[in-house]
Amino acid sequence: MKNGLTTETKQLLQKYGLRPKKRWGQNFLIDERIIQAIVAAAELSPADTVVEIGPGLGSLTAHLVQQAGQVLAVEIDAQLIPLLQEKLGSYPGFKILEQDILKVDLDRAVQEAFGQVPHPYKIVANLPYYITTPVIMKLLEERCRISTMVLMVQKEVGERMQARPGTKAYGALSVAVQYYTEPSVVCKVPPGAFRPVPEVSSVVVKLAVRETPAVAPRDERLFFQVVRAAFGQRRKTLVNALSGFFRRWSKEEMTELLQQAGIPPTVRGEELGLTEFAQIADALAKAAMESR
Repeated sequence: MKNGLTTETKQLLQKYGLRPKKRWGQNFLIDERIIQAIVAAAELSPADTVVEIGPGLGSLTAHLVQQAGQVLAVEIDAQLIPLLQEKLGSYPGFKILEQDILKVDLDRAVQEAFGQVPHPYKIVANLPYYITTPVIMKLLEERCRISTMVLMVQKEVGERMQARPGTKAYGALSVAVQYYTEPSVVCKVPPGAFRPVPEVSSVVVKLAVRETPAVAPRDERLFFQVVRAAFGQRRKTLVNALSGFFRRWSKEEMTELLQQAGIPPTVRGEELGLTEFAQIADALAKAAMESR
């Protein structure tokens, strides 16, 4: 049966009276080859601490606890906790946190689970697609002590993360991910790797967190405002997009500021790289300081 559950998955769900919940985007990963690819990409050792987001039925978790020294599983579904405890609770380095990842202070959670945050930890996750971007941005913007993230994401999202200027997939997510990390695709994942079978294809991406961001704008908040404005209405020229967002400057003034930054006013945001966005943000920061 194409969309059916494997025998093992079905038995686990029946034993605990469970069924995959659509509201939390539960599609359980069951393909052993993909699981092994994820674990290999994480490059785990007994010295590593791993946070797994959304362990589900624990198929991936069972591999993580065998290779990492400490594993904290963050799971929102209270009904899955007894299953995970029975399956993995015998591992001394395994802890479960029943919580919504979007509400967790992750550094603090790791410290409370294991007594300390010894060194940068790793994130491994089969992320529900509806919260992929919010979760990634939360972890990056909060400057959590993360060295690497290995994530299962929707194929289109993975393409956007590593997209380059001038391509259709390039956008604000591309800039943000590449500002904080070096992204790469580990492998493609067909819908059949999950139960229930989703309607979309997936990829496993690896985000190696940079020690310092890819560029160094004077004002990071302003940098991301420029990025957001530039991609807010993709068809607009840069001068129109920015003057519409930053109302303190007229179109004429914005044209002059862009020219001072060495950026043609008629380009569109999708044509600019991180360096150009930083140049624009610095020009606006300088103009704002001079006008005080």
